[in-house]
Amino acid sequence: MDGIVYINKEKDMTSRDVVNIVSKKLHTKKVGHTGTLDPMATGVLVICVGKATKLVEVLTNHDKEYIAQITLGIQTDTGDITGTILKEEESIYSKEEIESVLKSMVGTYEQTVPIYSAVKIHGKKLYEYARNGESVELPKRMVTISSLELVGEVRYQDSKTIFQVKTNVSKGTYIRSLVNDIADKLNTIGTMSALERTRVGDVSIEVTEPVSNDTYQIHSIYDVLSQIYETRVLLDEISKKVLNGAKIENTEGLEHVFFVNQKKEPIALYQKRESELIPWKMF
Repeated sequence: MDGIVYINKEKDMTSRDVVNIVSKKLHTKKVGHTGTLDPMATGVLVICVGKATKLVEVLTNHDKEYIAQITLGIQTDTGDITGTILKEEESIYSKEEIESVLKSMVGTYEQTVPIYSAVKIHGKKLYEYARNGESVELPKRMVTISSLELVGEVRYQDSKTIFQVKTNVSKGTYIRSLVNDIADKLNTIGTMSALERTRVGDVSIEVTEPVSNDTYQIHSIYDVLSQIYETRVLLDEISKKVLNGAKIENTEGLEHVFFVNQKKEPIALYQKRESELIPWKMF
């Protein structure tokens, strides 16, 4: 069985939990996901099955959309509300102050990776350093915030400010770090108190299904990739080269080409390199 499943992950489940459940129900060990969601988070989790596991890297590259709840006036060790509270303070901000900061955050900037993450430094995951009480220099990466806007009303509780934002971000963006950066710009502290991933690439939460379903809708590799990339049926003059994973001339200057046979079965995904197309993924 080869294809992609769109799951709406429930709260308090790990992404690995979802993979294991799908694997068991579909009776296959060849299952992977295209981007971790923290246990406290809900929303879109794209699951690849069989030959589609070759697309994990491809589908991970896409922008993602989130709705995050931010609580100002609380700082935790993990950057979210599940962590240990390190500091609390009175933190009251108006809607106008918040919107001004959100507007200033749109664009590309250097973001610090949170200590509670799976990014590896010297062969060890960052969260392992944190759990062992070891110090480590946190890596930074360039991320792009395409949109960042206030959703709903600003609330106030126990001298804290609580609000939701909707944001569209590039691959590798940590929403916990974004929340921390928003709080910094407001000259306060803050933590992420809820998170929902509402879109991965063109996959919106409306087309997802619960992992508890007895059966899943399996989206074919063709259906998914043909919506993203230029798709060509193999022709005689280039079919032998593509079937053998050889490079071909890029006469049209295309960035990517998805090759299929006449039955719409996937053959290869090619990508541009200078004046040629070279194989990226072979099926």
